[in-house]
Amino acid sequence: MSTETAAQTTRPPAAPQRRSASTDIALIAAFAALIAVCALLPAINAGTIPITLQTFAVLLGGAVLGARRGFLAAALYVVLGAAGLPIFSGGAGGLGVLAGPSVGYLIGFPLAAALTGFLVQQLPRRNNALRLGLVFLSGLAGSAAFIHTLGVTGLVLRADMTWGAAWTYELTFVPGDLIKNAMMAVVATGVHAAFPDLLARRTPRPRVSAKNEGETITA
Repeated sequence: MSTETAAQTTRPPAAPQRRSASTDIALIAAFAALIAVCALLPAINAGTIPITLQTFAVLLGGAVLGARRGFLAAALYVVLGAAGLPIFSGGAGGLGVLAGPSVGYLIGFPLAAALTGFLVQQLPRRNNALRLGLVFLSGLAGSAAFIHTLGVTGLVLRADMTWGAAWTYELTFVPGDLIKNAMMAVVATGVHAAFPDLLARRTPRPRVSAKNEGETITA
């Protein structure tokens, strides 16, 4: 085997081409806008906290964009709303909203998007019923770990509820949460099938074999 052939054999695979920063910024802004639109759509009156489609948009951003960009999209929405734009539920805006009972949900949005995106990034790429179900479970995990937990904490701290009363009240959101997660999974799986390179992929890292330093293998 010639030296050139050996070099070609041991050369690590080329990393996939990275998206431009402008594309990432546009996607983050687009999903932040989607969250705002879902917040401003007519809501269902559930007492202290209205039921909106925000959770759907937040988790969809994580599932479609991945952990980092999904987090940034939800965080951008929260920051813009806190800065005064009337993009929170009911057209509210400003720092005063963060002093209200919904603060826990707002803080939980970026974290839930990040966890959902991280879990979806670990899934197999095949577009099938199994993947659809796993995306659904990823959204449930992100919602349960951060949106519900921090939401209840906000109710206790800002709405003068006991922990038991807050968790009982939170149960009213569960049926809608299941529906919104199912919608998110269907849409995200369709987007993955149509745009397979949109979701960030894990790239193998080349490493050198301890047995043969001249041979490069991938982890």
